[in-house]
Amino acid sequence: MKYLIVGLGNIGAEYAETRHNVGFMALDRLAKKNDVSFDSDRLAFKAEFKHKGRQIHLIKPTTYMNLSGKAVNYWMKELKIERDNVLVIVDDLAIPFGALRMRGKGSAAGHNGLKDIEAKLGGNNYPRLRFGIGDDYPKGRQIDFVLGEFSQDEQIELDNTLLDRCGDMILSFCSIGIARTMNQFNK
Repeated sequence: MKYLIVGLGNIGAEYAETRHNVGFMALDRLAKKNDVSFDSDRLAFKAEFKHKGRQIHLIKPTTYMNLSGKAVNYWMKELKIERDNVLVIVDDLAIPFGALRMRGKGSAAGHNGLKDIEAKLGGNNYPRLRFGIGDDYPKGRQIDFVLGEFSQDEQIELDNTLLDRCGDMILSFCSIGIARTMNQFNK
């Protein structure tokens, strides 16, 4: 069984530690824990490993956030992976910082990366893991907030628990499926 795990983010040092790049951060942590590293490949940085007999392909699109669908579509076709076996990790303003929610489908909720994936895949029925970044910003400052770095306290929580929990959810999705993973982890 093959799985495609997509971490959304933007390439470049100026974006590396920003809230919008939490998808990249989650995959970096998962790759490190599984002793694999990312290589530059077509439209993405790519890594892969086996877990419980499943082949797990990780991609971090190099197309920038707003064109993420191009990389997702390409790698789904290239690796012959069904939509149900694709999981997109995305930052979410509508969820409090630290909350992680897996869904089988859903709206883009204004997220340009998800909008592009929807457009390229022809719909919103693909699994996603929404990583709450909160919405603690003044009116009109949303872009500054998502492209800003996590606070020191948030960074500690990311490093100590949240990125590992995200990795646990990804591996659970690949081994026991979305329904059981949602029952176990969604709170």
